[in-house]
Amino acid sequence: MVTTLDDTKRLTIAERLADLREFQNLIISNDQKLIDACPYEDIRERLQNMLEDDRKNLGIIETVIIQYGIQSEPSAATKTFIPQFEQMMSGDEFTFYQKLIHHELMKHGQSMSGIVIHKAAQQVGADIEVAIGPLNTVNFEGRAHQEQLKRMLEQVGVREMTGQDADQGLWARVQDAIAALSGVAGSITTQNTDKQDMNIQTLIRLDHNKVNTIFTEIGATKDPQKLQEYFGQLYYKFKSGSLGNYRT
Repeated sequence: MVTTLDDTKRLTIAERLADLREFQNLIISNDQKLIDACPYEDIRERLQNMLEDDRKNLGIIETVIIQYGIQSEPSAATKTFIPQFEQMMSGDEFTFYQKLIHHELMKHGQSMSGIVIHKAAQQVGADIEVAIGPLNTVNFEGRAHQEQLKRMLEQVGVREMTGQDADQGLWARVQDAIAALSGVAGSITTQNTDKQDMNIQTLIRLDHNKVNTIFTEIGATKDPQKLQEYFGQLYYKFKSGSLGNYRT
């Protein structure tokens, strides 16, 4: 049988999905390593919550692979990289902060891989796009985890260098707001199948637009109290789920 260009594209997506699954397993393993090594109770609790999300997301990825219908082995590059990363994270060469940096970078790569797979599916065929649709949930939660990890990096880095906690600054509130917004966007995508046209790229742009709005507000006032109130309202609005009416 002659292999067509379309077949090649579909096989490539299958390999990328296999890579995604392998990296999700790696993330889960690394979550646990970080939890075991973490000297800070508050950070350990947040990592435990991530671990629960990541285990759930592994099930979603496995379901997507089944729905996709084409099985593949991970790429040679992935098979080479994963044991090297595991060895690095198991050693004593890096501080906890440095290991957390590498974990955040891996989360970023995983989120981007999921987005690229989703966008490629849109170009190859509607049947593939439907099968891969649930990946949006994984992509958005990975995006939210990235922002949470940035906040944790700030806390851990300052603690390692000074033994004290970092001040709750503007960036901390921006990161928390983006993380919350990403989680809401993921719920919209998951629970409203009639809104699939609100795709991953569009919703991620909302994150950036929200940050732009925040900095517009910052530029509009020099009153520190107003800035504190603004960020506090934004953070607690998302944290309390007041956007929940958009999920129905």
